[in-house]
Amino acid sequence: MARSNSIRIIGGAFRGRRLRFPDAPGLRPTADRLRETLFNWLQGEIEGASCLDLFAGSGALGLEALSRGAETVRFVDQSRAAARQLEKNLRLLGLQERAEITAIDALKLLRREADRQFDVVFLDPPFARGWLAQACLDLEQKGWLRAQSWVYLEQDSHQDWPSVPPGWRLHREAKAGQAACRLFRRATICG
Repeated sequence: MARSNSIRIIGGAFRGRRLRFPDAPGLRPTADRLRETLFNWLQGEIEGASCLDLFAGSGALGLEALSRGAETVRFVDQSRAAARQLEKNLRLLGLQERAEITAIDALKLLRREADRQFDVVFLDPPFARGWLAQACLDLEQKGWLRAQSWVYLEQDSHQDWPSVPPGWRLHREAKAGQAACRLFRRATICG
């Protein structure tokens, strides 16, 4: 039975598993259809990857990545309730050793110099905030990305896409209902 505050893992080791998330304003998990599309695009890239789930909320994207074999996922969300529920869900699945939860505003974290780099980054901020452009810029300028990182962006389908840093190449894009997404590949920057 589907609950209004639950997500379902689409594929991998925990396929079909339902997990709870807190009722919080603006918390909107990525729809099953878009998640399935995204992970089809990333097939062969997630296994063994180091992932960063910014504005994690329910953790739908990072949990899906872990289920599909990501080595590690760092979940970032400023909501303490979301962070506590993510901890519970990770313990329930036995994945706490492969995950880190940082309860901080994602934009504040990104303004710091990176403490490590990631293979895959999920950017799904609250739609009404307009934070994608700044987040992309900080990911690039503060050293959060590896040379060939993948960066997923999700936003309201009625908004214009923000510009992204030079060297990011659009790989795929899709729409589902109110949401639109794009997947970029960061090209190696020489010089």
